[in-house]
Amino acid sequence: METIQSEKEKMLWKEAKKRVEFKNHLYTYLIINSLLWTIWLIGEWREENSSFPWPLYSTLGWGIGVFFNYIGAYHSKNKLDKVEEEYQKLLRKNNV
Repeated sequence: METIQSEKEKMLWKEAKKRVEFKNHLYTYLIINSLLWTIWLIGEWREENSSFPWPLYSTLGWGIGVFFNYIGAYHSKNKLDKVEEEYQKLLRKNNV
């Protein structure tokens, strides 16, 4: 049977991994979208008539995915936190 400490370490490891994956996702999003907007701007400077900013589709669509990835990495309670909350409720309820 695993100890509580080793279970906490595993959960913290998973949380750290989620956060690193989010940061990698964010950096990729910023680099690729910067490149797409640069390509569009270069095309705008070459042409006299203005065209619809097509990189907007990827920026908004992919941005939604990045936002939910952020929520999952930084603002979701992990299983261990939920167990700890329930444990504390039981302690208070039973006056321990």
